[in-house]
Amino acid sequence: MGARRRAWFITITALALGLVLVPQASARETAPRQVLKHITAKNAGGGVNSGDVGTELAPASRTAKARTNGISYHGGPVILGTTNAYVIWYGNWPGTSTTPAILTDMLGSIGGSPYFNINTTYYNGSNTHVTNAVALKGTTTDAYSRGVALSDNDVQAVVQSALSSNRLPVDPNGVYFVLTSSDVSETSGFLTQYCGWHSNAAMSGADIKFAFVGDPSLLLSACAAQTSSSPNGNVAADAMASIIAHELEESVTDPDLNAWFDTRGNENADKCAWTFGTTYPASNGSRANMKLGTRNYLIQRNWVNANGGSCQLKY
Repeated sequence: MGARRRAWFITITALALGLVLVPQASARETAPRQVLKHITAKNAGGGVNSGDVGTELAPASRTAKARTNGISYHGGPVILGTTNAYVIWYGNWPGTSTTPAILTDMLGSIGGSPYFNINTTYYNGSNTHVTNAVALKGTTTDAYSRGVALSDNDVQAVVQSALSSNRLPVDPNGVYFVLTSSDVSETSGFLTQYCGWHSNAAMSGADIKFAFVGDPSLLLSACAAQTSSSPNGNVAADAMASIIAHELEESVTDPDLNAWFDTRGNENADKCAWTFGTTYPASNGSRANMKLGTRNYLIQRNWVNANGGSCQLKY
């Protein structure tokens, strides 16, 4: 049971307003599992930013159908209509934790927002555009069914178990998030090579899109833009919110890893990774850049596939 995936990694550098990362991409195949990793690492020599625009020429092995706005369409599907989000709370999530409320509030409010509207600039081969609609459709728990050290295939198995046991429905329009508690590791490189990843696989007779995002409490500097305070008073949860948003929009515009990415392999959110645009002070003195529902969040920008292409917080 192998999973193909794109993942991204960060190393923090301090800047005047919070902390920003500069991405650099690489990709590799890992035999025999054929797991496609997409890693966004620190680039001391510049990298993608809000000024990165222009025409992309696809490499010979990945011929593009479009070469505009700094990102190209490669013929695969996108998620159309409402994207349904599902959460599998893996590990130990005590009732005293504020993390579930912070993250479910975000997933329940991001649809219809000016931020998620950026994804409507992406379309399929019939020129049908992504819809600015996300619904949180279900959650379930998993108390360490695969232990405290998960492999990539374990993450996929956690999703498969939730489907086969009918704890969550089989939904080809869904993105299933495996969110792990702070005592759980992902052995292929969580906190050292990436903060989250998304993939797809055939499960229960459907093409299922899923993602891994872990609680980064053991090494906040690896995956949190703010490490001392955050808009919702929970640094780890606020870090996860930004990572979940990143993986969600990539799952929508490149669900099978063959739709929208640039010549370096960067998907839309990768092109803006760890840039936050204009921020404002939250009530506790931390920084935020958008309000979703009743909460403030600091969420990484996304790439607008229009007008030459740019990193933005809204469209």
